[in-house]
Amino acid sequence: MVEAMDRSADPCQDFYQFACGGWIRKNPLPDGRSRWSTFNSIWEQNQALLKHLLENGTFNGSSEAERKTQSYYLSCLNTQKIEELGAQPLVDLIAKIGGWNMTGPWDKDNFMEVLKVVSGPYRAQPFFSVGVSADPKNSNSNVIQVDQSGLFLPSRDYYLNKTANEKVLMAYLDYMVELGMLLGGEKSSTQLQMQQILEFETALANITVPQDQRRDEEKIYHKITIAELQLLAPAVDWLDYLSSSLSPLDLNDTEPVVLYAREYLQQVSDLINKTDRSLLNNYMMWTLVQKSVASLDQRFENAQDKLLESLYGTKKSCTPRWQTCIGNTDDTLGFALGALFVKATFDKHSKEIAEEMINEIRSAFKEALDRLSWMDDQTRRAAKDKADAIYDMIGFPEFILDPKELDDVYDGYEVSDDSFFQNMLNFYNFSARVMADQLRKSPNKDQWSMTPPTVNAYYMPTKNGIVFPAGILQAPFYARDHPKALNFGGIGVVMGHELTHAFDDQGREYDKEGNLRPWWQNSSVEAFRKRTECMVDQYSSYTVNGEHINGKQTLGENIADNGGLKAAYHAYRSWVQKNGNEKTLPAVNLTNDQLFFVGFAQVWCSVRTPESAHEGLVTDPHSPPRYRVIGTLANSPDFSRHFSCPVGSTMNSGKRCEVW
Repeated sequence: MVEAMDRSADPCQDFYQFACGGWIRKNPLPDGRSRWSTFNSIWEQNQALLKHLLENGTFNGSSEAERKTQSYYLSCLNTQKIEELGAQPLVDLIAKIGGWNMTGPWDKDNFMEVLKVVSGPYRAQPFFSVGVSADPKNSNSNVIQVDQSGLFLPSRDYYLNKTANEKVLMAYLDYMVELGMLLGGEKSSTQLQMQQILEFETALANITVPQDQRRDEEKIYHKITIAELQLLAPAVDWLDYLSSSLSPLDLNDTEPVVLYAREYLQQVSDLINKTDRSLLNNYMMWTLVQKSVASLDQRFENAQDKLLESLYGTKKSCTPRWQTCIGNTDDTLGFALGALFVKATFDKHSKEIAEEMINEIRSAFKEALDRLSWMDDQTRRAAKDKADAIYDMIGFPEFILDPKELDDVYDGYEVSDDSFFQNMLNFYNFSARVMADQLRKSPNKDQWSMTPPTVNAYYMPTKNGIVFPAGILQAPFYARDHPKALNFGGIGVVMGHELTHAFDDQGREYDKEGNLRPWWQNSSVEAFRKRTECMVDQYSSYTVNGEHINGKQTLGENIADNGGLKAAYHAYRSWVQKNGNEKTLPAVNLTNDQLFFVGFAQVWCSVRTPESAHEGLVTDPHSPPRYRVIGTLANSPDFSRHFSCPVGSTMNSGKRCEVW
């Protein structure tokens, strides 16, 4: 911890440098990486452990699902077989679907047939995405949901802001052409057709709504029937399309559908109607191709490396194959992999400790609600009820330790030892069946969207729940032998952050049952908006390499960072009042309160390439790590007090933004 600091920096001028300067000096970017942080290093430790478990000669899975996990992992490691098959598995798939004009004759002039195949069993998402999840306005039932989709690059900005992203657009076109040729295309016609696909994606980008304009979920939610969707976007036969995607369910045109991009769907329908059928077919097949190439031979990987270099600034990937395969296995069979992980590492005792900490932080958050002058009493009471109703899930979902239940989750997913490509296709087919299976069931409270080894945490608005996977419940976020100041500054702030998401600009629109409905008095809504404007302006003034943060896009995360720090700090102070002061750490030369803030900042020590930093500013709902520290602490009177920062210093400008 001491080594990560830079004592020569003034904590009141640049606290990030003070807390992380040593770490940044000692951690140049590893080869093949676009970013490196605490999160990455813990994930690498988790991956190394999983490798050891899966490659163990005496591997003995206690469930069929765990055995599938090992088979899947080994099929990914079997590069000899992957090289032997070359491009053939994808060439065969293209032929099976009806060909691709790029690489040979195509006989499916039928737009609907191709759309149904690529987006049904193969889960590509040309034009729009279709999913099944809890209805935000009726969170006890699942509903079909349709949203904008269809861009390959990370954001619409890459297509539309051509001067800033010229290098990336050229690399993307080169990548498209190289893939087309690897699959049998002739150079000049592939070049021409790929250029047309890129122009079509640019037209899609043009009608795609930017993320910062989609934050008000009350505004963008529209529930209509399939019949009404047919009138809104007539280029697609929606009943046919959705029945095929959700087969074998029986749908009719009164089936409800929730849209989050009504105008977009109207416009995409017009775009489809006025676009040449051959180009539509090329584009749809391209969305399938780009999903499938990761399981082909080295030539495809090399092509992808060149694109990633211009997008993220990474030099040729030096990631060992086993690491790529652990990541793939986590994406596919992550809960079976999680069972192996949890049995090997998770200390049951840390579940109780985490539970206790969450309750302490929840109490501190509720006490802060009492002190808010801007909130009326009726809304305050409802907010406290909502905070009380937030339920937490820690470590892992219980079902993974029951072999029968775990097997049921992956029942029907066929995994072979030798064809990685086939395993991937089978997984897409399996996912499509699982999605259809959800529609007539109630949402499952114990369904997690992050796997146990993940180094992260999240809030679920429709369930009003927070989730902390086993992967994050370890040092430096948390350790049994750490001083409480460090645990509260580490995992405590993460807990406070997730809890505060229930009250950020999006989470606050959901009530304690997880339903999207107006439960605030108007006066408090107005006061909340004023306070959030302060934060939008504050973060928009920060720049990285001369480029401004988007304070609107990052608002929810910034609210959660600020509220989370405050709740965790006050929870730590309450703990001290009950239990007395801890001993200070020798050699660190910090008070325990100062230790809390340094511990918080060191969670965010990180380095990244300029390209990756740009990508983050354009796509990430979080502020860049440096400003997650500086922005949050500049708003904290507790921080300024403990580091004696004079008014007028960078970390104590005299103007603070506070929402919670």
